[in-house]
Parts: sequence; structure tokens; C-alpha cells
Amino acid sequence: MPARRAPGAAGGVQSLERAVDLLDHMTDAGGSMGLSDLATATGLPLPTIHRLMRTLVDCGYVRQEPSRRYALGPRLIRLGETASRLLGAWARPFLETLVEETGETANMAMLDGDEIVYVAQVPSKHSMRMFTEVGRRVLPHCTAVGKALLAVIPAEDAESLLRRTGMPAYTPKTITEPATLLEEVARVRTLGYAVDDGEQELGVHCVAAAVADAPARVAVSVSGPEGRLTVAALDRVVPVVLRTAQDLSAALRRPDVTG
Repeated sequence: MPARRAPGAAGGVQSLERAVDLLDHMTDAGGSMGLSDLATATGLPLPTIHRLMRTLVDCGYVRQEPSRRYALGPRLIRLGETASRLLGAWARPFLETLVEETGETANMAMLDGDEIVYVAQVPSKHSMRMFTEVGRRVLPHCTAVGKALLAVIPAEDAESLLRRTGMPAYTPKTITEPATLLEEVARVRTLGYAVDDGEQELGVHCVAAAVADAPARVAVSVSGPEGRLTVAALDRVVPVVLRTAQDLSAALRRPDVTG
């Protein structure tokens, strides 16, 4: 996950840093938290959290539910859509290189709440190719990008997410038991990449890797028909996907990118 800025870091505005930290924690928790949960997560006093949350509510970035819990507000949707579009446009040259080197469709996706949303794609030049509409949302348990991103969040957060989504079956190959998927996610964490073997759509294989140091939880992948993206092809494709994820991470660390 992206590293959080230390409170009071040089040049920062403490109240703004704290407000952003609260939003980050709410996002990690699926978009909704109570005051006591926020206090435990951040270590801030309850009066401070209450004051910051009231300001965020007034600005539309947070809303208060009837249960008195706080949830991410509608004004964030506009920010998120614009930011994800810009991120996808910036990443396109990396995806184009990925297509050239693997021959398969390249994608970038991010974890948004409990869902995966595709923010960029460059299609394969093959007549038979995979196509995922930018903006499409899927659940993490049945996709390679989802597994790759589940591997970079704490195991307890991944388990909570899976229980919230219910892990429905899309094909006979979809993993629908949290314990089984968490074992696979642990392997992904070790290997650095994830594979989807027809779990979201029969006949489609996918390989993905998370991008470290991204402004959000982001992964890149290649997808193609099982006849081309075979087990044997992984020896060639996996290193390219991993290198692309590393190249994206290095680019995001450059001052001209991260500001």
C-alpha cells in the first residue's frame, strides 16, 4: 500500500495531513468507519477526529450514516474518476510496451473500495483478443489483478473484504472459499505475481503484478485466450509483467511525476 506521510512532516499542514489520513483509513476499511474505530486506527483524540470529520462532511467528502458511522462521500467520486483517468493516460506508454513484448492485451486496474476498477487498457494486435471496458468493475477474488492487490494489503483486511463481497462464482474455476483464496494470496505475496486461470471468464487467462509506490493500490496485467497464454508461456510473460510493474513504480518515484 502507499506509504502514509508522517504527521507533521516538513512542509505539511497538520490538520490537512490528519484529514487525508482519516480518508485513507476509511478507504482501507471498505469506505465506512465509526469514530472509535478511527481513533484506534489513527491514535488521534476523539474530539480531534470529530472536528475533522465534521469539516469533511460539510465539504461533501464524507457523509454520516443513520448508524452514526462515517462513510466516504459523493464528492470523492468526481476526484477519483478524474485521477484514475489521468493515471491511465500516463501509464499508457508502459502498457503499449507490455503489449509489444507479450503480444497480449495489457491492462491497469486499481482497488476501489471492495472492487477492482479498470483504468486503462491497450489491446493486443491479434484478431482474437481480450477486451475489458475501461471503468468496468469486478470483484477481486476472481481476477489476477484482484489477487495481486489483495496480496499487498494486510491479511486481515483482505479477509474482511472477501467476506463482505461474498465471493460469488462466475465460472466452475472461481475460488469461492475465503480460506482457499487467502492461501493463494499468500503465494502471490511470495512470488510477486498472480494468475487468473479462467476464474472470471472461461477460456481467458491473465497474469498480474501490483505496482509499488503508486498513489493508489494499482496493478498491471496481460490477458489472453488460454490457447496462447498457456502455462508454458508464463515463463516468458511473467518476467515482462514484473518488470513493467517495477518500471511504473520507478517512474512514480521520480520528482516530475510525484510532485
